[in-house]
Parts: sequence; C-alpha cells; structure tokens
Amino acid sequence: MNSISIIQWILLIIIVLALLIPAALILYLWMTDEKQKEHAVLRNFPVLGKMRYILEKIGPELRQYLFHNDNEGKPFSRLEYTNTVMAGKYKSRMLGFGSERDFEKEGYYIRNTLFPVQRDELRIDNSQKVKTKVYKLDKDNLLSRREHREETEADPFLLKDEDAQVIGQHTCRYPFTVKGLIGQSAMSYGSLGEQAITALSTGLNLASGSWMNTGEGGLSKHHLKGGVDIICQIGPGLFGVRTKDGKFSWEEFKKKSDLKEVKAFELKLAQGAKTRGGHVDGKKVTQEIANIRNVEPWKSIDSPNRFKEFSNNEQMLDFIEQLREVGGKPVGIKLVVGNTDDIESLASYMATSGKHPDFITVDGGEGGTGASYQELAASAGVPIKSALPFLHDTLVKHGVRDKVKIFASGKLLTPDKIAFALALGADFVNIARGLMFSVGCIQAQVCHTNNCPVGVATTDKKLQRALIVEEKSFRVCNYIISLREGLYNLAAAAGIDTPTKFGREHIVFRDEDGRLHPIKPEKALS
Repeated sequence: MNSISIIQWILLIIIVLALLIPAALILYLWMTDEKQKEHAVLRNFPVLGKMRYILEKIGPELRQYLFHNDNEGKPFSRLEYTNTVMAGKYKSRMLGFGSERDFEKEGYYIRNTLFPVQRDELRIDNSQKVKTKVYKLDKDNLLSRREHREETEADPFLLKDEDAQVIGQHTCRYPFTVKGLIGQSAMSYGSLGEQAITALSTGLNLASGSWMNTGEGGLSKHHLKGGVDIICQIGPGLFGVRTKDGKFSWEEFKKKSDLKEVKAFELKLAQGAKTRGGHVDGKKVTQEIANIRNVEPWKSIDSPNRFKEFSNNEQMLDFIEQLREVGGKPVGIKLVVGNTDDIESLASYMATSGKHPDFITVDGGEGGTGASYQELAASAGVPIKSALPFLHDTLVKHGVRDKVKIFASGKLLTPDKIAFALALGADFVNIARGLMFSVGCIQAQVCHTNNCPVGVATTDKKLQRALIVEEKSFRVCNYIISLREGLYNLAAAAGIDTPTKFGREHIVFRDEDGRLHPIKPEKALS
C-alpha cells in the first residue's frame, strides 16, 4: 500500500468519525432525554433543549462581557468595576475623552465654586509616605499586553490631626481616633476566605488611617495579621462572644476588648441585603471557623433575626452602656432604615434618656452580602441616599446628632459617591464590594456556594491558591489612597479645604427635566 493510499484511508476514517460521533451523541441525547420527566423541552427536543440550557448557563457571562454596555449590568456596571480595579492596580483614576455618565438622567452633582482651593491650601497630612507597589503598562494592543510592577512612595492623603474624627470622645476610656474617612465594611471570615481577609487587613494597615470591620462572623487571627484598626461586629448569633449554647459571654467579650487592634464594637441589628440574620452555607464552615464562632463544623449557620439580649430601645441602650463600661471602647449599632417611626422613636429615647451609641452605621437596601434571600435583598430597606439624610435629620431634630457619628454604606465605591454621602450626613464611609474587587472579585455572584473562581468568597483551599496575599494587599492600599485623593480633589472643587466640611450646600440634585434643586431633607427623601 503506497503512501497516497494510507493518506486516503486516514482521511476516510476521519470523515467517518466526524459523522458518526455527532450522530451517536444526538442518538444518545434522544434516547436518554426523551424518557426523563423533569424537563419538558428535553422530552420533545433533546438536542436543541441541551443547547438552550448551555446558553442559559453562560448567559450571565455573555451579558457581562459582550452585550451589556459599560453603564449597564447589576449590581455593578463594567465601568464601576473597571474604575475600582484601575485605582487598585495602577493607583489611577484617569480617563480620556469624556465621562460615560448619562447626563440626561436625574442625579447628584458637586456644586463646584468659581474659586476652588489650591492644592497647597488643602488640609492634608502627607508627612508619612506609604511604600506601595503599582503596575506600569509597557505595551497594550490586541494580541499582546505587557506590564511591570514598581515600588513607589505614595501620599496617604490623611486628615490633619486637628481634623481627625474621634469616636466615643466623651463616653469611653479608649476613644477611637480616625484620620481617614474610608474603611472596610463588615465582611466575615467564613463569607470570605483567610487569604482575602489577610490581604484586606494588610493592605488597609499599609494605607493607614483606615479600619476593618470583622462582620458578624467574629474576630479571627487573619483579621489581626495586618495590624489594622478593627471594628469588631457582634451579630444576633453572638459569634466570637458566645458560649457553646449561644448565650452572650462577657468573658469572651473582655478578651476581644483587651486587644489593642480592636478599637470599637458594632451591634448588627440589620444589613442592607439581609434585614434578618445572616446565612453561611455548611460547606464554608471549616473547623477553624466553627471554633471562632463556637458552632459545629460543616453545618449551615443561620443567625437569629434579632438579639435575644434586648427587644426595645431602653434595653438596647442599657446593653450598649454595659459593653462600653466593660470594654472601655466605643460601641455602635448597624441598622437599615425601613420603618421611619422606629428611627424617630430611637432618637427621641436617646434625647430623653441621655443614653446613646457612639456611632450608627446605616446600610442602604442596595448593600451586598455573601448570602441572603432574594425578597430581602431586593425589597426590604430603603437605599442609602434616602436612608442617610433621614437618619441625620432625625438625630438633628432630637438634638443628639453631635453625640453620634454616622457611618454610611451601600455601593459607595468611588470618590464622588463618597462625597455625596458625606454631604448627606455621613461622617465615615464603609466599602465592601469595592474592596472585594481590589482582592480579585470578578462578580461571579457565587459567593453563597463556596465556589468563588478567584478565591475571594470561599474557604476552599484549592480555590484560594489563586489569591496572592502580597500582591492583593498593595491593590487594597492603592485603592483606599486613591479614594482619599479623589475626595480631596472634589473638596477643592467645592471650595473647602478638607472633606470633613462637606455639607448639603456642596451638592445639587438635577431632576429628569434638567431643573436644579438645592438638597433639603424633603427632597433627599423623595
């Protein structure tokens, strides 16, 4: 047999296989799927039905990368995600040609002045430089991209000592002094893996002037690794400060309050995406996490709707005073504004009793979570731009605003959104998902499954190998510093020398008809 014949036989075999394999596959699908009872479409159209399910499965990725424009996509658009990644990786917020914001839609705008503040007139403390690493782009075209990382010294853009914000100044033995206005919102160890928690702790400490909220999952060694200031959250499940049978443990609380890294405590009444207790899937509850929370490993955790230790304002504020007395550190509450009468009642009782938390964290209904129910995440609690001014105005009306600091959270991941929050009444801003982007989150939206493909929202050791702590910690640092720099840029444009001076007089609301409205309480609540 000559070489030509051999080639012909090989080609013939390839052609036969090319015809037989698809035919066999179609026959297999037809024989198996027409007998199953679960999916109607597969019984009648097994091949096309399989194609339908494949397209349905990859639909979110197709929309995210191919079909949504830069300003579409939920919960965050491609543009919002990209801006956050650029700030963390390159410490840059530069763009070319123009903004992609839809200026025809209603929204808030900074009221810039004719005579802005010069850079050397701003009240900034850049005395201690931050040693970080940023990426520099060498080449970027369709088929090739090269970049390298460089060490650099960055300005931290901290507040001057005289502008530093103090929490618990007149109530605590150990007040919490903050020189930056932006920190990490509550994210529990268990919801995130140890690699992500360690990178966040390290990066936030590197940026200085920031803080890390532990989330309701309790304080772990991973939170402490970076040396950052910590707000230790206590949820209704009392994880980290409970006995085995679920009762509050003053002994465990005292251990946490004695740690120098722990600067304050926060009682979580509710969260934006879950106005009831939190949920952690059993696959995430490793032995270490179970030990921290004092629960059984590998079993799903559903914390209660509310604290058993108190059921009204009087009991809650008495409990807060006990915590403050034992721990000596500021104690606040986290809430979601829904029933406005509840907020009125709380502020009124604070005024008449003289008792109050040191701070209130208000989370908008648009806030995120590792796991929640659709109906709670979508419908319970009002958004931050309505909730925040209402809380501020209510505290002012009852004469207690000067006694309580306000933290705000709810998709506030760029300098302009942070400035709007400060102007609407916040003293500080918490960020969760923006910092998740900084450590590698790609919005896969599988946080509740323990299958995070980039090792962020998972406790799976294999998946966590993707997350390099050293590299991501610098991105966290750069992101926070970049936000603070942007905030000072907006302050200068508004004619003020420090972002602590942002007020409603510095923003304006443009309605859908193009009319401009000064921000008043009734407008902000509409």
